[in-house]
Amino acid sequence: MSKYLVIVESPTKVKTIKKFLGTNYEVVASNGHVRDLPKSQMGIDIEHDYELKYITIRGKGDILAMLRKEAKKAEKIYLATDPDREGEAISWHLATALKLDEKKKYRITFNEITKNAVKESLKNARDIDMNLVNAQQARRVLDRMVGYKISPLLWAKVKRGLSAGRVQSVALRIIGDREEEINAFIPEEYWSMDAFFSIDGEKKLLSAKFYGTEKEKIMLRSKEEVEEIKKQLETACFSVSDVKKGERIKKAPLPFTTSTLQQEASKVLNFSTQKTMRLAQQLYEGIDIKGNGTVGLITYLRTDSTRISEEADTAARAFIKEHYGEPYVLETLTEKKNGQKIQDAHEAIRPSDITRTPILMKDSLSRDQYRLYHLIWKRFVASRMESAKYETTSVKISAKGEKKTYQFTVAASKLVFDGFRSVYTDDTDEKAENNVMLNTIDKNTKLALENLDTKQHFTQPPAHYTEAALVKTLEELGIGRPSTYAPTITTIIARRYVAKENKNLYMTELGEVVNNIMKEAFPSIVDVNFTANMEMLLDKVAEGVVNWKTVVRNFYPDLEEAVEHAEKELKQVKIEDEVTDVICEFCGRNMVVKYGPHGKFLACPGFPDCKNTKPYLEKIGVKCPQCGKEIVIRKTKKGRKYYGCENNSECDFMTWQKPSNERCPQCGKILLEKGSKLVCADEQCGYVKSKKKKEEV
Repeated sequence: MSKYLVIVESPTKVKTIKKFLGTNYEVVASNGHVRDLPKSQMGIDIEHDYELKYITIRGKGDILAMLRKEAKKAEKIYLATDPDREGEAISWHLATALKLDEKKKYRITFNEITKNAVKESLKNARDIDMNLVNAQQARRVLDRMVGYKISPLLWAKVKRGLSAGRVQSVALRIIGDREEEINAFIPEEYWSMDAFFSIDGEKKLLSAKFYGTEKEKIMLRSKEEVEEIKKQLETACFSVSDVKKGERIKKAPLPFTTSTLQQEASKVLNFSTQKTMRLAQQLYEGIDIKGNGTVGLITYLRTDSTRISEEADTAARAFIKEHYGEPYVLETLTEKKNGQKIQDAHEAIRPSDITRTPILMKDSLSRDQYRLYHLIWKRFVASRMESAKYETTSVKISAKGEKKTYQFTVAASKLVFDGFRSVYTDDTDEKAENNVMLNTIDKNTKLALENLDTKQHFTQPPAHYTEAALVKTLEELGIGRPSTYAPTITTIIARRYVAKENKNLYMTELGEVVNNIMKEAFPSIVDVNFTANMEMLLDKVAEGVVNWKTVVRNFYPDLEEAVEHAEKELKQVKIEDEVTDVICEFCGRNMVVKYGPHGKFLACPGFPDCKNTKPYLEKIGVKCPQCGKEIVIRKTKKGRKYYGCENNSECDFMTWQKPSNERCPQCGKILLEKGSKLVCADEQCGYVKSKKKKEEV
């Protein structure tokens, strides 16, 4: 009969850990949380100092009964939930729900599911850390307060099943602010000029980029400016004025954190944050490896630390020395410079055993599991390898004209020691120039100008957020934690506040409505600095410096006041059913505008007797420049708004920016609204004017 009971979260871990511990141990799973705040109410007693009302989660009664039965038989109970704040809270809930004897219960954590790590954790059993539990409770309570107080307000004011979240609302605001920035962006013209030279004895031409004069860099802003300089250069005398040789070092990347793994998996593997975390969870909990049974292949996946244990570091260096050679072993480690608090009890994400190379694991993994494991393994090995070294050559070419002396530059780099790049490369590495011609160039080299190539360019607006870029921004701003990035993004997409198209995130019409209400009525909730400061306070709770109820006591009264104010002042945002001139063909009534999960649509007011609905095409009062019919607001399948002709079966006019009734005085094309400006639809025309301010009534 088993003497000891080990309770884990996931059933996947049970088989793996039982194999490590033997017959004296019984291993069972709680299947995640067993207690939570009720769904039907907020579950927080405001009047009695924010006491919490926890209930058993529906469907968990049988699991708790089984756990109680096993706990009664055991001499010691080890709570082995995940090694983070949420895991600590689950252990506390288990101990409370099972009414475990204080003398019998122990908390253990392991960063990887390996035999050594699990056995070592048993030697270092401890009490439940109530500071970590309270930090998690505080987060749960803050999120619950925002959701349960603001969501009903949105429902009442905007007439549909909307909801608000503390971190999600900030993420939505960040995306919205970027959209506004993009919509208001006005392209600026600039030019580039490349010179091509022939050199005696060389078959290929040497290309150099225009820099400016010897004293300053010149930005080429117009065709006239370019033509003037080009005219002078055609008769100029070209010579090599300076040749510099040097060395450039590219340091090895740090091992993955949750954020950097999500970013890299998105960029390299095209995985969503949700998919990355799901696959990483599988690799962490255990994979059935042929000949070895179930094995946890990576360390814990929710971390913002780049620290590596001494044991793993030593093993990595030994592996690199054996397979790549002594020169490839990193002498001094790179440290992450970060002023923010990190959960340094964790390690970075790494393979649990570096000798389990991706190629050895390939047959035991699915295609996507293999691709993610390969990425993690390569990154960790690279982090313990020496820098890549490049030999650089920089050449300055003078062009002495009648009026001025202009300068062109050309640079090249040659890889002389690949270092970590023998294992891990990225897009920027592949773009490194390697111009062999520069090795033979000196100040005596004769140059003959063969061609001047000029190109017109326009500045580009900031890029739309991708999931990876949003995760990076949230981390840099100190919003959320490793465990919250993926759920936050998944939630705002699922609620249709944001649409994802070709990896980019776009605000939907529904998202705009919610974001505008949140900014107007609850500016502090969606304030980036306020939310980041709240994360800092939660860290202080985890350290035992701040009482969790102090955080809640300071937060709730302001929230309640803002909600009460919004209930009175936000009446103007309530959307009434707008009656249209569209007649329902089934019953003859005038159809009305309704608002659903995908935005506006036309519905018969005779519902439920008449259930007729139609797409709603909102006219903007502007004629189509191609066919003269009305321009209407349309949406892509994912919900992104654009402007197109009502006769879209025959006319293909469309634009992402709102068209105006005005035409460009220079080229005759339609002018588009961009913030406070009107801009010509033809970028090459470049015409811009300020919008007329509406006269005050």
